[in-house]
Amino acid sequence: MGIELKIQHMTMDGLPYTCPECGTSAFTLDARGIADVLSSVWATCSTFHSWEVMIFDIDDLRAINSARTGRQRAEDIDTFRVVIGGAVLEGVLHPGVILDDVKRAVTDAYWKRLIKPELRRRKNKVKQAIKQPIRAARNAAKTRAADTVAAAKAAAIGAAWDWQTVSGAPDPDYQPEPVTPCAACRGKGGFDITSRIHDISYVTCTVCLGTGEAD
Repeated sequence: MGIELKIQHMTMDGLPYTCPECGTSAFTLDARGIADVLSSVWATCSTFHSWEVMIFDIDDLRAINSARTGRQRAEDIDTFRVVIGGAVLEGVLHPGVILDDVKRAVTDAYWKRLIKPELRRRKNKVKQAIKQPIRAARNAAKTRAADTVAAAKAAAIGAAWDWQTVSGAPDPDYQPEPVTPCAACRGKGGFDITSRIHDISYVTCTVCLGTGEAD
């Protein structure tokens, strides 16, 4: 009865065994023939190169198949280690599908495609519901602050304008600056004179120009 093994990679006494044409490490070993004694072992790599493996026979393939660890869980690796003709053969077999693979695939697909996206959407909705009143309160506070500043600026500009116009209302707290008497006329605004040339007896002070105070 024939046997087929799918090898992921294999070493013989620590040296890698690969396709003699392209060096590919992944290949299939199978025994061909009408009977065990007449069967020969052939290898076919993943790039479809084929060669006869003279160092193996069908019993060697059966020994490798018996030495494989198999897989119980999806994360397990199917490995083998066997001594054939004095050489130590070690390697990894292509993983066959087991029940845990199917369960894990269904679980992962159900979780990643259905449950997880829905949970993410619900979580985002909760975040938005929390952020909206906070954002609204922050914007309202900014608006009130801006209105307060604008009102204060408008009041200041209005007061300044009122003081600079004739129709402006007087400030009840306004105190006039103290008058500094003219040093020349001592605040009288002019001088009494006696002149034989002119008929005038009084002239205005040229320092204060008749204002009675120095600028």
